[in-house]
Amino acid sequence: MDSAGLLKGFKRYLALERSLSKNSVEAYVSDVKKLYQFLNQDESSSSILKLKLEDLRSFLIWLNEFNISNTTQARIVSGIKSFYNYLILEEVITTDPSELLETPKIGRKLPVTLSIDEIDKIESVIDLSKPEGARNKAIIETLYSCGLRVTELLELKLSNLFVDDGFVRVIGKGDKERLVPIGQSALKYISIYVQEVRVHIVIKPKNEDFVFLNKRGTKLSRIMIFNIVKDLVEKAGIGKVVSPHTFRHSFATHLVEGGADLRAVQEMLGHESITTTEIYTHLDRQYLRATITDFHPRQIQERNG
Repeated sequence: MDSAGLLKGFKRYLALERSLSKNSVEAYVSDVKKLYQFLNQDESSSSILKLKLEDLRSFLIWLNEFNISNTTQARIVSGIKSFYNYLILEEVITTDPSELLETPKIGRKLPVTLSIDEIDKIESVIDLSKPEGARNKAIIETLYSCGLRVTELLELKLSNLFVDDGFVRVIGKGDKERLVPIGQSALKYISIYVQEVRVHIVIKPKNEDFVFLNKRGTKLSRIMIFNIVKDLVEKAGIGKVVSPHTFRHSFATHLVEGGADLRAVQEMLGHESITTTEIYTHLDRQYLRATITDFHPRQIQERNG
């Protein structure tokens, strides 16, 4: 099979079997094209189907010549590994040369999180006397209660609220569906917004099922959610850099700190890999230190003298 055929099949595999977004598919294909570019610089180079681990390491050295960051290199390695995994599945090759290929080390930046007191403070500055106040209260509660991404919040539909069961159906990345528990507080404020504010909005066609709407009767935009959060954070006097995604980080962090199973948190967040969720086990070092200080038998003995 020629390179065009391999790339076409890989693209189909990523879209249909991996359910990746269009942008992710294009990024992975672009990564493999870089490997082809590396091979094509020397006519005597091996076929992409006959490469060995040493060849792929040479490819990474070649990338370094272009001053490509470790983050970008790590993504490229991920794309190459996915490509060879596809070739194995299709039985085009029998051994994977990328299996032992190491990903460049990346200094992982821990996300900003909010304490429960800070979240309460942000909600306390919402003006509930205004129609948008009830909506904004429901938005903040839903972001924190369910750990939703901004797009997932915007796409949340009334028909996907299972109030009696305490769940919402969420459409995540790659159009993957998941069921996420929703707390009574979030349901309470959604109900207030829907029954007391939303009913008075003239809703535009095709927007009838979206939960959160603007005053013109259409679903909210991403920038509006960011502006709502930014305005509330400033009014609350919170000195942190806070975005809508911060409530998702806080949701996950508070669950892990409370002893929640990491696999359950992964499921609720819609992470494809557990390694993405594991970042929340490294967040609050002071919390972990305080836990040892408060509960370890030796510490208790020392305090009691």
